[in-house]
Amino acid sequence: MSFSPVRLNHAVLFVADLDRSVRFYTELFDMSVVVREPRANAAFLRLPRSGNHHDLGLFGVGTAGGPKRRGAIGLYHLAWQVDTIDELSAARASLLDAGAYTGESSHGATKSIYGADPDGNEFEIMWMLPRTAWGEYDHAAPIDHLDLAGEVARWSGVHTAGRITDDTEDANDTEDANDTEGARS
Repeated sequence: MSFSPVRLNHAVLFVADLDRSVRFYTELFDMSVVVREPRANAAFLRLPRSGNHHDLGLFGVGTAGGPKRRGAIGLYHLAWQVDTIDELSAARASLLDAGAYTGESSHGATKSIYGADPDGNEFEIMWMLPRTAWGEYDHAAPIDHLDLAGEVARWSGVHTAGRITDDTEDANDTEDANDTEGARS
């Protein structure tokens, strides 16, 4: 018997230095700390346009486990989606400035920039073409050179991430839901 989740809700990483990792993700990804859990040496962070409780959990475990080895069994990377190709270009510049940039590629339907956090946890920042433009890439995922300047020239201003929320919108949604429930009582 199978089941079908709606989406991946959040990721959790073990990190050597919790404060260093919180700084990395809050400064580079503009995440905010939702809560710290000192008993577990953990922090839970949210992306600024996310309607999620938290998008990333960080658990500080020290350095006893040693550094992450690329190519070892386990998680390879997390992929964070941006809404426009312009945001992908800005992410590239931010990663370069932070010394966290590790590469880039085109996978046909997605355009990707890669980086690594201070513990070597790799991540992808990706932008997806509009569904109607997938064409030959509908059933393909090549690893090709990314001409980011060319992609920006072609796709600048095109939004593809779907519904993006902000804290104000979430608060209004909650109030609307409460008003509806009150009307039913």
